[in-house]
Amino acid sequence: MIRKVIYFSVEMFKENRRMKPLFLSFFFCLIGVMRLQAQFTRADTLRGALRPERTCYDVYFYDLELEVDIENKSIKGSNTICYNTKIGFNLLQIDLFENMEIDKIVHKGKVLEYNRKYNAVFVNFGQMQEAKTQGEFKVFFHGTPITAQNPPWNGGFVWKEDKNGKPFVATVCEGIGASLWWPNKDHLSDEPDSMRIRCTVPKDLMCVSNGNMRRKSTKGKQQVEYEWFVSYPINNYNVTLNIAHYVHFSDTFLSPTDGSKLPMDYYVLPYNLQKARKQFKQSHKILDVFERYFGKYPFWNDGYALVETPYLGMEHQSAIAYGNEYMTGYKGRHPKGVPVDYIILHETGHEWWGNSISCRDHGEMWLHEAFTTYMEAIYVEAVYGYADAIRYVKYHMAYVANRHPLLGPLNVNYDQPDVDIYYKGSAMLHTLRRAINEDKIWWDLLKSFYQEHALGLVGTEQFIDYVNEKTGEDYAYFFDQYLRTSDLPVLWVRIKKKKRFTLLKYKWGKAVDNFKLPVYLKNWEGAWLPLEPEYGRWKRKKLNKVASEKLEFDFGLFELQQVE
Repeated sequence: MIRKVIYFSVEMFKENRRMKPLFLSFFFCLIGVMRLQAQFTRADTLRGALRPERTCYDVYFYDLELEVDIENKSIKGSNTICYNTKIGFNLLQIDLFENMEIDKIVHKGKVLEYNRKYNAVFVNFGQMQEAKTQGEFKVFFHGTPITAQNPPWNGGFVWKEDKNGKPFVATVCEGIGASLWWPNKDHLSDEPDSMRIRCTVPKDLMCVSNGNMRRKSTKGKQQVEYEWFVSYPINNYNVTLNIAHYVHFSDTFLSPTDGSKLPMDYYVLPYNLQKARKQFKQSHKILDVFERYFGKYPFWNDGYALVETPYLGMEHQSAIAYGNEYMTGYKGRHPKGVPVDYIILHETGHEWWGNSISCRDHGEMWLHEAFTTYMEAIYVEAVYGYADAIRYVKYHMAYVANRHPLLGPLNVNYDQPDVDIYYKGSAMLHTLRRAINEDKIWWDLLKSFYQEHALGLVGTEQFIDYVNEKTGEDYAYFFDQYLRTSDLPVLWVRIKKKKRFTLLKYKWGKAVDNFKLPVYLKNWEGAWLPLEPEYGRWKRKKLNKVASEKLEFDFGLFELQQVE
């Protein structure tokens, strides 16, 4: 007879019931996404793969200029793409959704020929562009970009009105791609070193984008142009427009490291100004904790900003989208005793993991979401204590599906079909911390990995190799289990009471070969007793006592099955 022991507390599930209504609609949407991803298409490959037409050049600067027609829900403009030639070419690929029109593409005063395949645009320069040179071309475009049906999980333009009937417009395009609204080399492996964004809107509105606002210019009697400049590398999907009747206020964060001042800017709807002044004070503590664990805010010269949006939120670099309605947790739902605003906490964490450190392929988005979600737990531990951090991680585990590996297929612009890369990914990192069982090594590993790769691109294997190097152990089995399979490992245990002692037998069952994750059993004194189960082979341990008849293990990402 096998009895499955649930190692999450009853209190955890009581708390999580309050979140279920919020997530139901989200998961119904995700079910549809999973069905669509059963087969990848030629369009997926053109978007997700690094073909020669993409690897031949590297973008170092975008100069995006556009005008937004709110009444007709359309845009028009141009993007100048400045590039370094890596190898000689006469044909390259950019990306722009096929529902958007290209007016012309100009290089050195000459209009270039091009052809389109799905959302890919192949530009013919007519003559060889020599290797190790620089060049630029300008794409003129217009159209009606797709409207986001369920932002932020479904991308596009968001065309709303605020409570006063004023336009409330924003963009969101993670996963689906920035090329849904502007032409660019839409692949995570290539970030421009810097970027300028100019946007023309009606004169009674403000356009907030990334980086610093350089100038505001009147255009005729009815329009105004806002110019923003990003001085750091930026993911294409982080480039954003936020258009509303905003009011602006500012603050300053003092670095705990050296006392330097970080400008903080907030753009909110007028009737939410007082709420925002109170709610956004949380940013100080969050920035303070993250700096202590990982180093200073990575986009210091561009400043830190929160921008109110008509959807929940997004990690838009130096212009974080905020739509949590000035509530604690996830629109008011959170573990008891952890009253922090989820969107401020999570999206600020992305400035380090996802924006500063970025992955090269959508199949590796766990590197963005798992680490950022784990940063939430780090914050909770720093502010409220270790026990609350564990409770925080457990709180989200009811939503882990265990249907898809955290590491997705590469080269096809894979869109992760569930939230496992967030919550399971965070629990995986905590489990790795417990396996290493030396916090000095763990915190140094995280901080040094981040700092060595800040403002750069990383891959899964780089992190695995780094863990092995820092610990002197081979954790290939760990990542094979948690990244490359969807199943949780199962710990089989058998307990027999003798006259003078208790005999415990244990082994790893359903797991990858050579799985050897250490676990910790609570003894009768409340201390954690280390055990080192192996895959497929029973081990024995004599115990004087255990804490109770029900075996209690320290939290880890595994299932427990007790055999009688």
